[in-house]
Amino acid sequence: MSINRVFVTGNLTREPELRQAGSSMVLQLGIAVNDRKKNPQTEQWEDVPNFFDVLVWGARGESLKRFLYKGIKVAVSGRLHWNQWQTAEGEKRSKVEIVADDIEFMSARNDQNAPAPSAGGASYEPPSSQAPSVEVLTEDIPF
Repeated sequence: MSINRVFVTGNLTREPELRQAGSSMVLQLGIAVNDRKKNPQTEQWEDVPNFFDVLVWGARGESLKRFLYKGIKVAVSGRLHWNQWQTAEGEKRSKVEIVADDIEFMSARNDQNAPAPSAGGASYEPPSSQAPSVEVLTEDIPF
């Protein structure tokens, strides 16, 4: 038995791209995930980015396209998929992609570092973290 699960958090490196792939739609994302490594010259810890391609298939990808934008922080869980192809010049290429099962938004609504959504997409406002007042919760209860 083998296990193929991956969970990463990071920032989107480019605007999501929705495209047709056969009879399905696929949303392609790029995510940067930082590693911490010690610089042997300065003896200081530094963030070193790793870049991954993420695929979100079907209706989930179509609906997420409206809410994702370059720079937003997300958590992605899914599986690894090895893709291999040949270029027009005959060179063999390959890469490992993350096929997402779930994407969680991690940027806060009032995050000053998060860029505004692109002009082409609808803006996404996650629910407020402030709980509603007791009056709001009890005004529709019939007893």
